[in-house]
Amino acid sequence: MKIAGSGNALFRICAVAVICVMSVGSAQAQVRLATKMPDPRGEFVRSCAPHMAGRWAHPESVCGCLHDHAAAAVEDPDLREALLRGISETGVPTIETEWVPPSKRAEIGATFTKIAKPTLQCMFEPLT
Repeated sequence: MKIAGSGNALFRICAVAVICVMSVGSAQAQVRLATKMPDPRGEFVRSCAPHMAGRWAHPESVCGCLHDHAAAAVEDPDLREALLRGISETGVPTIETEWVPPSKRAEIGATFTKIAKPTLQCMFEPLT
């Protein structure tokens, strides 16, 4: 016995069920992506602190200060990224020339001049 329109209703129910399952899966994937995305500042502090541990009582605060004050003084994104890389890999402000595009390498010295005061404050004085 065949009920008129039952095939069409079954198709609609299956289509709605598939869309619901896909929506839930997509939402879960978005939540997983959001939780797996590291906080750039936290990641910097995590990689920087081991280099500071033997020299400073609170290495995380020194690294956080360098990130928030010294590196923040550098407006150019390429130079800032190179500086953050140097600090997180060595524990001291450094920029390797190969980390910077050739057109910006002449600006490395001026960048160090710009970050000198905030770097010294982070390492030796509390910021006011």
